[in-house]
Amino acid sequence: MVVLHFLGGSYWWLADGHSGDTPAYLQAAAAIRHWQFSGVDAKQFWGLPYAMASVSVLTGISETWALIVVCVGTSIVSLALCYWLWDGWIALFFALLSLDWLQRSLLGGAEPLFVALVLGSFLALRKGKWEYAAILGALATVVRPFGVFALVGLGIELLYRKKFWECAIATITALMIGALYVWPLQHYLGNPFANIAAYQHRDWRGGLPVNLPFVAIFHDTIPINAPWTNLLLTGGWIVFVLVGILVAVRTGELRRYASTHTAEAGFVVLFCVALYTYDAPGWSRSNFPRFAVPILPWILAFLEPYLPKQRPLIWGLAVITPTLAAASAIGIRQTAGVLRHLI
Repeated sequence: MVVLHFLGGSYWWLADGHSGDTPAYLQAAAAIRHWQFSGVDAKQFWGLPYAMASVSVLTGISETWALIVVCVGTSIVSLALCYWLWDGWIALFFALLSLDWLQRSLLGGAEPLFVALVLGSFLALRKGKWEYAAILGALATVVRPFGVFALVGLGIELLYRKKFWECAIATITALMIGALYVWPLQHYLGNPFANIAAYQHRDWRGGLPVNLPFVAIFHDTIPINAPWTNLLLTGGWIVFVLVGILVAVRTGELRRYASTHTAEAGFVVLFCVALYTYDAPGWSRSNFPRFAVPILPWILAFLEPYLPKQRPLIWGLAVITPTLAAASAIGIRQTAGVLRHLI
């Protein structure tokens, strides 16, 4: 907030419907809270708005404050889950590396809630609580559709370990949560898949969002019409995630990980395939760092032996990353103008 104020931005203005997808989430949360769906934009999945509306009803705070409470709260929970699933280094680097993670955690976005639910699902599975794993995985899916990969991973693990009855119950549980989610969409908007239809109409050229690996990313890069800072940032994340997966495959770490944590390995592999084949013109490359946030903990875990752990670097990241996140939130050009004025 200090950096935003210094650069001429306003934290509350950005959080109150002027950053990313927050306008759609605030609109949906208000509609859910009052159960009035006329004119509501159904593009973004409503898992986050349901959480916002619940917090708003229980506490009496506004939808904007509920957004901040949910996102900041689940961001902290996600870091704690990283610590419990792996160690403090993974939690620390996850907290500090991604500009998109910081922006969505503090200004609002679906990623913190989604990550908390996915990590919570896998922690429950590690503890043998597959019922809770199924519930959390299904809830993650109504926040972001890629959550279905957590459910697929859970199913693969239960089948691999010959727990057929448990797999059937987990599947029924997930389907029941899905049915409860789509009922208002069908009843009030006339389409149980209204979210998907909106994405298909606006982002996917009317078809399925799948192409050959890297094709959509290449098409969104050539011709080069994006700022070099954006190209450098997105290109860096595209390479970083790919290197993490290749290292895990080459060293055998992915195979060893799959033998003990089958569901997690399945989630990571499916998620990575989706990332590099996702075909949404204008989004596949430019939003890759945000799309990749949910698998960042596993990428960091695969690369942990190579991560620099010197204290000066960590303290530097703790200052530089939030500063860059704030500058990116209000705009690089505005930030550059403020700096030029000061100089």
